[in-house]
Amino acid sequence: MKVLPFKIPKSGNNALILQEDLEPLFYDQLHQHPEIQMSYIVSGSGTLLVGDTISRFNSGDVLVFGGNLPHVFRSDAHEDQLSHMLTVFFDRESFGTTFFDTEELKDFDYFFRKAASGFRVLDTNKQFLKEFLILKDRPNLERFMSFIRLLYHLNKAKKELLSNFTKNSKYTDTEGQRMSTVFDYCLTNFKERVTLTEIAEIAAMSPTAFCRFFKERTNKTFNQFLLELRIEHACQMLRTNEDQEAIATIAYSCGFNSVSNFNRYFKRQKGISPREYKNQIA
Repeated sequence: MKVLPFKIPKSGNNALILQEDLEPLFYDQLHQHPEIQMSYIVSGSGTLLVGDTISRFNSGDVLVFGGNLPHVFRSDAHEDQLSHMLTVFFDRESFGTTFFDTEELKDFDYFFRKAASGFRVLDTNKQFLKEFLILKDRPNLERFMSFIRLLYHLNKAKKELLSNFTKNSKYTDTEGQRMSTVFDYCLTNFKERVTLTEIAEIAAMSPTAFCRFFKERTNKTFNQFLLELRIEHACQMLRTNEDQEAIATIAYSCGFNSVSNFNRYFKRQKGISPREYKNQIA
């Protein structure tokens, strides 16, 4: 298990760090790093945990994580497809401590504020994504110009916040290790019954201490977190066209002990019933 923080490998004096991941699965341990991360998911899908919130990532997503914002990708296994992601890492002082404080660039303050909680871009287009695709093949000056254009598009684009986390919520190394252990266990075992006593033992804490620890760092109870994880997995099953299981089958396979509980919690979180959700995407 990797211990936070995660260090991004740097090369020379380059202000921008470019990374291409092309693997069966993305790196799947909870981690954080001082650099801002801007990623384009070329292919792949899975569960995305950012700060205190669970959602999904899919091919075509453009995601931004602020500095020291904990996150983890848990890829779905695809036998016939690799997970492919293009990423740019940088920090606000990459080009000098006052670079983004100049009058010409102050509009980017909005980008940095939103990045602190992480966001998903909702209105991508081919020209916008082209900047990601050409970055790694450009010489330094053209790469910088493409980066500024990319930042401009990200600043103007419609966004969906990914968490309620802020930079003041940074995990210490010990907290990061403990939360990484808890999240990893939950992502692997959420389909089974997970008791408070069991997860507290995983975290090497008493149940009472664990409840307080988890709530202080995620702004939600452990049971709320586990329910959100199960509901997001259910959404993925409902979205999969070739997956024709009955609602009851999906409920039990996601860890719910009754269909009525599943329907109630699903509607509470998504605002509609599982059947309505399935019909919307049919």
